[in-house]
Amino acid sequence: MVKLEKHILPNGLRVILHEDTTTPMVAVNVVYDVGSRDESPDRTGFAHLFEHLMFGGSANVPDFDIPIQMAGGENNAFTNSDMTSFYNVVPAANVETPLWLESDRMQSLTISEEALSVQQKVVVEEFKETCLNEPYGDLMHHITSLAYTVHPYRWPTIGLVPEHISEATLADVQAFYDKHYHPANAVLVIAGNIPADRSLALAQKWFGDIDGPQQPTRALPKEGKHTYQRKLVQSTVPLPAIYRAYGMVPRLHDDYYAYDLLSDVLGNGRSSRLYQRLHKEQNLFSVIDSYISGSFDAGLFMLEGQPLPHVSADQARAAILAELHDMQTTPILESELQKLKNKVEASLEYAEVSILHKAQSMAYFELLGDANLINQESSSYQAVTSEDILRVANELFEEDNCSEVVYEPVT
Repeated sequence: MVKLEKHILPNGLRVILHEDTTTPMVAVNVVYDVGSRDESPDRTGFAHLFEHLMFGGSANVPDFDIPIQMAGGENNAFTNSDMTSFYNVVPAANVETPLWLESDRMQSLTISEEALSVQQKVVVEEFKETCLNEPYGDLMHHITSLAYTVHPYRWPTIGLVPEHISEATLADVQAFYDKHYHPANAVLVIAGNIPADRSLALAQKWFGDIDGPQQPTRALPKEGKHTYQRKLVQSTVPLPAIYRAYGMVPRLHDDYYAYDLLSDVLGNGRSSRLYQRLHKEQNLFSVIDSYISGSFDAGLFMLEGQPLPHVSADQARAAILAELHDMQTTPILESELQKLKNKVEASLEYAEVSILHKAQSMAYFELLGDANLINQESSSYQAVTSEDILRVANELFEEDNCSEVVYEPVT
């Protein structure tokens, strides 16, 4: 049980506090309610660009890494389709260092032509390295464009094309910052060896005077009825590969946990069905896996495999479909389901050992609606029945609910 306090400052900043005397450290996590789903179709990749720009200096801090290192801590950030997270871990005595850094860049980030130019080059180079020059690196560009037609999940976090970043103007970037990076659109978590009342006082000290607009409204388009989509990609990949994405429920849907456990049945490790049957027993795949996107809005249930040289794409697909049909017709044994639940329980318990992980989880759930959801995860997984798994498998594995990308090597 993670005990926490929630407060909202007058400027709209949501503050989550958690005291943990078992660690000498404090984690400070600032999460902005902005991701690639908040971008315009002709200006994609901006949330990811800002992950870089936010380290480019602010009014009183030319370099964010040096103060954190001098305080004996570390910091980093990540962006996805739903959120942008900046996190710091320092000895408890130095907690004001990350609070100062985060408040300064929330209030007065330096966005100059020079800073923008530097980060544009960095992000464009990352785009080339991870998407254009890496085998299968453009998968998400292909699969999301098939799975989504109107929702902004149809482009990956890094953006549709590098030109959206390289051609961005200072005015474009400043407008994006002004709209999304302010107190009313953020969550601050302070977790670790510090009393909650002191944490709240420090949150008010460093963030209470920051002004900003109200939280922006979000009205995202909903997808209509999906039909089976397939795309053949001829590329300089080392091996053929098949990817199948099935549309699934949003993160807060009651069935989310059944979908997650279903993905574990099929693809979580060497004991999973796909690995045991299609790799070890039938010798059809060198790599076979399944996982879910876990996105806030309706996400994707992914299956991916690399067939062995003697296996055609049609054979590979047929083998996968046979396993999915088995999930639709044969209830999972209670012993197999309980084993998966035990794995999840152990993972959740282990994660709570890390003060940073707890801070990030509380921020994540607060963006979803309530930081206290962190304490319901275990019971939600334990409540899933074999009948639930069978039901969601039948709802999920309909061919019209599938988007498929097949890679074919070319020389």
